[in-house]
Amino acid sequence: MKRASALTPLLALLLLGTGSSYAVPFDQCIEELQRSARAQQLPERIITDVLGQLRFQSRVIELDRSQPEFTQTFADYLNKRVTAGRVERAQKHFDEQREFLTELTLHYGVPGRYLIAFWGLETNFGSYLGKMPTLDVLATLACDDRRSDYFRAELMTALRVLERENLDPEQMKGSWAGAMGHTQFMPSAYEKYAVDGDGDGRVDLWGSRRDALTSAANFLKELGWNSGERWGREVLLPKQFPWASTGLAQPQTLREWVALGVTNSNGSPLPLLDLPAAILLPMGHSGPAFIAYDNFHTIMRWNFSESYAIAVGHLADRIAGGTTLVAPLKAVIPGLSPRLITQMQLQLSAQGFDTGSADGIMGPATRAALRSFQSANQLIADGYPSLQTFSTLKIAID
Repeated sequence: MKRASALTPLLALLLLGTGSSYAVPFDQCIEELQRSARAQQLPERIITDVLGQLRFQSRVIELDRSQPEFTQTFADYLNKRVTAGRVERAQKHFDEQREFLTELTLHYGVPGRYLIAFWGLETNFGSYLGKMPTLDVLATLACDDRRSDYFRAELMTALRVLERENLDPEQMKGSWAGAMGHTQFMPSAYEKYAVDGDGDGRVDLWGSRRDALTSAANFLKELGWNSGERWGREVLLPKQFPWASTGLAQPQTLREWVALGVTNSNGSPLPLLDLPAAILLPMGHSGPAFIAYDNFHTIMRWNFSESYAIAVGHLADRIAGGTTLVAPLKAVIPGLSPRLITQMQLQLSAQGFDTGSADGIMGPATRAALRSFQSANQLIADGYPSLQTFSTLKIAID
């Protein structure tokens, strides 16, 4: 059996770095988690033989502080995830499972190309399911103050799933954040939405592709997928565009965007519909522009990252025969480090533009504050931290 790792607060601090919020020794935290598990009436053998034997994973905390969705440029992110090779493999998997995917679409309303896209981005079609011990990962994050409540709940759920599906703890391996199986479900999604897709009487997201794809379809349906609608698309914007009107928090109808001169990426007109949509500029006004519909929000409920959601949508389009993006993917500035974004957030807040917390992440509040700052300083208010924006904020780019 594995033994719990007893860490002093000083050792934990050394392992996690000065930015860590790890508060108590790991063995003490495990004891607290065991008391919580007993209060939830989990079996004693799981509390003692599984929960009581978990180990601290220092690498997990390092990865938690440097997520690629928030530290890579959009160009790097998309170019590494929607490659010609991945598109080819995705189309092959789609063709091989077309009949089964059609059944899923009829039952759940989610087109098969999206299910294959999620599968491809999450685990490269099952070729890499992750090697991190899931329960150790969840315990480590449960004992870290940054998102302790969330991961404590996920850990307890994982233990219930372990019992319900008669899983082997050693089999439960996945990502650094506790996501599992072909489609990388968190334990709460596993418990609520995972479905037996191959009819063997149990749900195995590691060993059964059909379980994983069926569960993904059910999950997206429950998250609010609108059958018959797409995720969004690349669009072209006119030169005289109201840049400050962009962002997920500022939707307008397609009819209103058409009146402002927005077209499809090939220049053809968008449909004149009263469908709510938002314009996204992941690289600012000089990069590609996208229009996002309600299903884009549903994708973000799976993974709260605009870059991830665009990648899923674009890969799904490519599976269906769509073309590469029209706009070039060339970053104007290097990757935005959490340190650089935090510095920008502090500067914006000091000047009266509220970014929320200075967390080093380019979230919606930071983009909104940045647009306001840009408008106030006669800059293009696209919510993108351009070189000119950094210069106006008096922030040096390393």
